[in-house]
Amino acid sequence: MTSASPDTTTAAANAFIQRWQHNTASELATAQSFVMDLCELLGVTKPHPTPEQDYMFERPVTFAHGDGSTSAGRIDCYRRGHFVLEAKKLKAGSHTKGFDDGLLRARSQGEAYARALPAADGRPPFVLVVDVGTVIEVYAEFSKTGGTYTPYPDPRSHRIALADLARPEVQDRLRRIWTDPDSLNPARISAQVTRDVAALLAQLAKSLESGGSGANFKPNQAPALTSQSPVAPETVAAYLTRCLFSMFAEDVELLPKGAFLGLLQTHRDDPATLQQMLRILWADMDRGGFSAALAKPVLHFNGKLFKGAAEDGYSLLLTPEQVDLLIAAAKCNWREVEPAIFGTLLERALDPTERHALGAHYTPRAYVERLVLPTVIEPLRADWANAQAAALVLAHEAAALQGKAAEAKLAEARAEVKKFHHQLCTTRVLDPACGSANFLYVTLEHLKRLEGEVVNQLEALGHTQDQLGFEGETVTLQQLRGIELNERAAALAELVLWIGYLQWHIRTRGNAAVAEPVVHNYGNIECRDAVLAWDAQELAYDDAGQLLSRWDGRTYKTHPVTGEQVPDEAAQVPQWRYVGARQAQWPQADFIVGNPPFIGAASMRAALGDGYVQALRGAWPEVPESADFVMFWWHHAAAQVAAGHTRRMGLITTNSLRQTFNRRVVEARLSPPPHESDNFCGTAVASGHGDSRPPVGGRCRKRRRAHCHDGGGTRSRPRAIADGDRRAARRAWGSGSNTGRAHRGDSCRFECGR
Repeated sequence: MTSASPDTTTAAANAFIQRWQHNTASELATAQSFVMDLCELLGVTKPHPTPEQDYMFERPVTFAHGDGSTSAGRIDCYRRGHFVLEAKKLKAGSHTKGFDDGLLRARSQGEAYARALPAADGRPPFVLVVDVGTVIEVYAEFSKTGGTYTPYPDPRSHRIALADLARPEVQDRLRRIWTDPDSLNPARISAQVTRDVAALLAQLAKSLESGGSGANFKPNQAPALTSQSPVAPETVAAYLTRCLFSMFAEDVELLPKGAFLGLLQTHRDDPATLQQMLRILWADMDRGGFSAALAKPVLHFNGKLFKGAAEDGYSLLLTPEQVDLLIAAAKCNWREVEPAIFGTLLERALDPTERHALGAHYTPRAYVERLVLPTVIEPLRADWANAQAAALVLAHEAAALQGKAAEAKLAEARAEVKKFHHQLCTTRVLDPACGSANFLYVTLEHLKRLEGEVVNQLEALGHTQDQLGFEGETVTLQQLRGIELNERAAALAELVLWIGYLQWHIRTRGNAAVAEPVVHNYGNIECRDAVLAWDAQELAYDDAGQLLSRWDGRTYKTHPVTGEQVPDEAAQVPQWRYVGARQAQWPQADFIVGNPPFIGAASMRAALGDGYVQALRGAWPEVPESADFVMFWWHHAAAQVAAGHTRRMGLITTNSLRQTFNRRVVEARLSPPPHESDNFCGTAVASGHGDSRPPVGGRCRKRRRAHCHDGGGTRSRPRAIADGDRRAARRAWGSGSNTGRAHRGDSCRFECGR
């Protein structure tokens, strides 16, 4: 269908709005006509009956009920792989509680239709709720795995008023729902931008670490002469972290628009001046106020990121070619960077030992959500549904009253919602092996989405206070706790969370609402061992007084005969004794979620050292010596649930969870005393490498057995460990990150809760 001119499109939109804004006919008489006219306005094909029933009005579905019975229903308008549309014609005014209540019921009905569709159809990514002639509400669930549909693009702008259809961007959004719904998936849009940024930063990091020899190398041309000295990877990582946050800040206009990019371009050919200008800018960002580097005031950013301006390496001396790489990165759209994968890719970019894996598979958002949604979000949404139902009952009672009695009843309704909001804002989530925080970020985003729905409900109940602000009771990063062994990954975790939080805040409320200081040092990411604590480390000696050492677990050499990579016996590190070794404590959390490192029991001594393993086994005598390393996390998390300190846990493990040597740990926690058996359950869900199928799971209640299903993926990571690939084992432990751990073959998720 050929595209119309802008004038023609505007005229058509105005005519559509004029026709429908005063329509008072019933839903049955108008819904189909409204959709047909909307399709004509958008320039998309209209619904029509087909034998496949893939795009039609009144699409029949069958509801299966818990008692085994079934009932029939019909979807007002359905397009397979695109949307379920539920239409109403509400009599209540659009600014009344009755109107919001009616749309809420329509949303629930639309989601029920989506769940009732045949398995062959799959779940559509969108549910549209239409009040004919008034509004269109848009809800999305892009994983298509049965999760909750949430307001799209966010709770503040998911409701499209009839007059909004005159805006080209609104028409484009609806048109893509009809024609290419996956193009609206934020993760899909962001993933490529994020990969491009990480690749540029990796190239620059490699160049700085090698003294400039890796920047902009061209075959058959002599490299440019440079006096640049190699820079330590830790210093490079800290410098680039400041750079990338500055790029993000200017794109969301927390810095003056184009400020950082302008400095790079202005001083590209004078790197010494650029070095000093960036030092000045970052010092000014740390304290706020007028910046001599920009000749403009800057916000007070604070946090740890911009501290230490007087230290060596705070701002590095670059070559013009290296500045070009920064310029290329700064030109990327940092509004679209996806925090859910950015941390993993950036960690690979900044770690010389992981840089080779930059183009390798990373944990996609959908896999993270397979764990986060059932472990954290679904229980909270169940609580929200109860609170919302109680509030709506009270609101209906208020509608039948007058004066102070009505207002008192409405105050009770608001109190129900506020009570849940307080619960949401005080919920704590712990990832005890957080890596670069991709699990915590995805959790944060879903918490903020849920909070947006709560705030909308408060406003619908007559809450007169402005939307809860940055300093008021609201979901913040303080609620997300992480433990990470690797210092670089821990720093990146904080950065990822702040970028994600500010992205969400600015997207929903604008940057004018950001309070100073922009960044806080909450200390919620602890850089330490998650399973073992100790008072001191001492070098270990044998009985003859000789220092004990071991292979470092990561250095290889080429075998002179086979040409294969084999451990380099010359790469030795000392063995240690751990004085005062004991179980590491975890901060209190309502939910525990994460992807702990996997090292097989047989490989632990080679990867971690005799002293560490001996101390670990001594500190955790209840964990069998035959258990894999990941089971220490599992045991500790399950103990928190059993003690009532944690509501639910969900951890990614490998399929070895089913084996006897690990099952002993699981069975001990899934076989509580008889009086507790009804309150403890577990679920194991496979998520094999490259497997895009919906999760499969089993429940264990009175049978007290965890059912773990093979995800159908490769067994590359478990086999590498089992066959003695110490490099893989050491990398999984040494980095402490999520890099390469969520897809180590037949990995499976285990969650349990009360």
